[in-house]
Amino acid sequence: QRQALRSGEAAVRRLDPPLSLGELARLGGARLVRGDPSLRLHSLASLEAAGPEDLAFLASARMAPAAQATRAGAVVVGPALADRVAAQAALLESDDAQRSFAAIARHVAPRLVPRPAAGVHPTAAIGASVRLGRDVHVGAFATIDDGATIGDGALVEAAAHVGAGTGIGAGTRLHPRVVIEHDCVLGRDCEVFPGTVIGADGFGFVDTGAGWEKIPQLGRVVIGDAVEIGANCTIDRGALDDTVIDSGCKLDNLIQVAHNVRIGERTAIAGCVGIAGSARIGRRCRIGGGAGILGHLEICDDVTISAMSLVTRSIRRPGFYSGVFPLMDNADWEKAAALVRRLPQTRARRRATTNNHRTDE
Repeated sequence: QRQALRSGEAAVRRLDPPLSLGELARLGGARLVRGDPSLRLHSLASLEAAGPEDLAFLASARMAPAAQATRAGAVVVGPALADRVAAQAALLESDDAQRSFAAIARHVAPRLVPRPAAGVHPTAAIGASVRLGRDVHVGAFATIDDGATIGDGALVEAAAHVGAGTGIGAGTRLHPRVVIEHDCVLGRDCEVFPGTVIGADGFGFVDTGAGWEKIPQLGRVVIGDAVEIGANCTIDRGALDDTVIDSGCKLDNLIQVAHNVRIGERTAIAGCVGIAGSARIGRRCRIGGGAGILGHLEICDDVTISAMSLVTRSIRRPGFYSGVFPLMDNADWEKAAALVRRLPQTRARRRATTNNHRTDE
């Protein structure tokens, strides 16, 4: 490992036994257009780090210089970029190189990082009337409270917590230190990464003049099937109605989803997004990193929002939306900001001038 770090190469796990080029082509739905199908490869790697026993992929012309210099034994590549790959590398050609490489990686990953074995660790705490399905894994110091249900093949890893009455679907994986509070629902084949908290109280308080009084949060969090939630996200329970994340959604790390938010199926949200209470986000939306969405807004299906945008109004039509003030030299930014501040007065003067002109006519 020290030698790899000194040379700038990645330290990668090796497949044992390795996979042949022909097998890899089949797994990725790719065409072997150059190379020996019996060639055996031991790992997946980036174009820069790959060696003669590794498989890499080229999905964009931006990486073409790295492909020309790669030492990889084989490269998954689209037809338009096949001639940009170093001559010694075998070629697995695919109309969607990234998707083909992802399919291969999904097959390889369980062999590199084996799934924890089924069973309940002796240090785990299991409450009364908990129902555990077949082949469930419960890790060290995990806690499952009274009345919870864990579906077949689910994993509750070390120090994870499942609250009373919560249902975890078959095949769902809770990584270490995930917290699912009481009476929540997660569907089948979900994956939740370390540090995420699902079902904490929403931010509900009333100002009495003498201080803040808490509004009890009585709803749940309901999550559909095949939802992935990254590390250190917080998804708050509803105040009365449920917070809902539909099937197929993908959430990156460090995302805040406030109480009563609803997110439509197959929506993808990048890191550090904040969604305020009772926002409604449609299906198949894409929200860039660091974006903010104000509460009680509605975003329709098939909307893309640029990174760092602030959504202050509902979006009724599908499309690509941006609300980012461009980065520039600070002195220029101050001048531009001053102009923006004066726009309402400028608009009012122009309207007055236009109205006076019409009166004179």
